[in-house]
Amino acid sequence: MADITASMVKELREKTGAGMMDAKNALVENKGDMEASVDWLRKKGLAKAAKKSGRTAAEGLVGVAVTADGKTGALLEVNSETDFVARNEQFQTFAKNASKLALSGNDDIAALGASAYGNGKTVQETLTELIATIGENMSLRRVSKLSVSQGCVCTYVHNAVSPDLGKIGVLVALESAASADKLQTLGKQLAMHIAAANPEFLDSSSVDPTALEREKNVLREQAAASGKPAEIIEKMLTGRVQKFYEEVCLVEQTFIMDGETRIKDLLEKSGKEFGAPVKLASYKRFQLGEGIEKEETDFAAEVAAAVGAA
Repeated sequence: MADITASMVKELREKTGAGMMDAKNALVENKGDMEASVDWLRKKGLAKAAKKSGRTAAEGLVGVAVTADGKTGALLEVNSETDFVARNEQFQTFAKNASKLALSGNDDIAALGASAYGNGKTVQETLTELIATIGENMSLRRVSKLSVSQGCVCTYVHNAVSPDLGKIGVLVALESAASADKLQTLGKQLAMHIAAANPEFLDSSSVDPTALEREKNVLREQAAASGKPAEIIEKMLTGRVQKFYEEVCLVEQTFIMDGETRIKDLLEKSGKEFGAPVKLASYKRFQLGEGIEKEETDFAAEVAAAVGAA
């Protein structure tokens, strides 16, 4: 059997990021052959990653990226099991790089995973190796992109852990011939509003008809319970539907920064000040883990299972 030296173990660990005992075992299994040991660890790492993929990944980071010309922006959510990993420098570097790569793709998360990361591997393969190195399940969850032909895409990250990475990410697409500096200032404020207010729709025309009809039925029954005449009830319904729009539609909401101006009025006012109309073409908002059902961990049961397996 080949002599396994400390320097060999150190070299293999540097090549693979594996733990000390894993590196030593790999060298022993492969009789000191460094390349074979690398392959052995990669195979073992991939197996470990696959085993961990059954665990719920509801923490992580939301990343934002914008092209140099400011006309395209991307949002990416990358999940991990714990917030501890989200603070890991390797994880943050991966999330930031993958967000930038999303700028040249579309809203297809599988396509992003299959795209080249820049290290001879795909984005997904790079993430899988990171899973093996860190020892925790991670996943590419969703991606979205906005573009404008004239104007800019503005961003905001809430609860940022580093530039362009945080718990909530927002993109705002503003179409206008106004100066980029003025649009960026306005766009940042709108993005902050969206992060806080979490509107469901851009405007009344984009409200889901089914959701609107359901809301109308509820409001109609509430108004009918008042016992007022039908014509009064219809007037009440009109007012309540408008109130509904003000709650869920971005342009109908009251601007959080001043507590009194409607977003649509802010856009009109800004257009006059900038010397060019400003259109809020679209927006995207990602909040980390929204829609993911986290597992409730029974610590006592986990300990019992571990003891039983020992």
